[in-house]
Amino acid sequence: MDLVGPGAGVKTRIEVPDDSLFGAENLPYGVFSPDGQNYRVGTRLGDSVIDLAATLGDPEFAEPSLAALMARGSRRWREVRERVRELVDREIDDAAIHAVHEVRLGLPVPIGDYVDFYASLDHATNLGRLFRPDSEPLLPNWRHLPVGYHGRAGTVVVSGTEVIRPNGQRRTDSGTPDFGPSRRLDIEAELGFLVGVGSELGDPVETGEFAERVFGVALVNDWSARDIQAWEYQPLGPFLGKSFATSIAPWVTPLAALESARVPTPDQSPEPLPYLREKEPWGLDIDLTVAWNGQVVAHPPFSRMYWSPAQMLAHLTANGAATRTGDLYASGTISGPEPDQRGSFIELSWGGSEPVSVNGQQRTFLEDGDEVVITASAPGPDVRRIGLGEVRGRIRPARPLD
Repeated sequence: MDLVGPGAGVKTRIEVPDDSLFGAENLPYGVFSPDGQNYRVGTRLGDSVIDLAATLGDPEFAEPSLAALMARGSRRWREVRERVRELVDREIDDAAIHAVHEVRLGLPVPIGDYVDFYASLDHATNLGRLFRPDSEPLLPNWRHLPVGYHGRAGTVVVSGTEVIRPNGQRRTDSGTPDFGPSRRLDIEAELGFLVGVGSELGDPVETGEFAERVFGVALVNDWSARDIQAWEYQPLGPFLGKSFATSIAPWVTPLAALESARVPTPDQSPEPLPYLREKEPWGLDIDLTVAWNGQVVAHPPFSRMYWSPAQMLAHLTANGAATRTGDLYASGTISGPEPDQRGSFIELSWGGSEPVSVNGQQRTFLEDGDEVVITASAPGPDVRRIGLGEVRGRIRPARPLD
């Protein structure tokens, strides 16, 4: 790719409305393709994408992935953010500015490993009440460790990728299984964390290393086939009911943009074991919005998550598991205590027994053609908020059975 150096062509200053969620306080990173050209790294300002290879003159940003930047560590991340902040305060070459709706946005980084957690107390309690109505909703280990499982990195797709309804085994009324399309297709509104600097095999990561290891956050929708999952998950956990698709937003918000959103986690009782204790809080005050076919149905609050992203990272490496640049771990479904704060449709419809009105129709789980859009925002400096973009997906029919 030819790099356009600073000083070439007509220059423009990008004006950003005061109510934009993508002001100079935000500046998320992504990869984009203008006019069918090769993907390269950009940052978003208002409704524009700025080509960082063209403006900063660094071949690192001509790569079709954030991996090169992510791997260089927090000192480089701070340096680049300072350069980008200076860049957007001045006029920029027109050739390096693209309207966000006119470019193609790609997967921000090739996903290495993928771990999905179960870190919301409200979500875990809701599912416990649904699945074990005559028992304690939380299993004995839940308040002692961030429960999670290893997912399938190869089916993590960028926002906008259509999701094909999965086929699988489903339990019938007779108690035996049949095979066919999922009838209880669901969403999980989550927040994902992308590892920038990996860790060596056998070397656990401490909670205090979180900001030196994790590059940024992105919205995630971890689609779930509840009927397939219900039949297969005992005793080893999620498998085909979860591995068919996980959608991730194209924009990665650096941790530095979320300084004003940092809050303590809720009280953790009993006190976690020493390796999970934090010296500084890494809860995040991020508000999500879930829209089903254009109608807002939920507002999940990440601030209520019981386990923090720093604790999740410490736990997933506690046994010496290695991490690599591009590894993704997600929070699990984000839910709150109120019905309109539930981040999955199994909770919203209470297992299908309490249908949700969506554009005048009574609905429980996803039908073919449905589209789900998850967005989020967080406090920024002063009174402005910053946006995390969106993660969008539409359901397509299952592949025909032979």
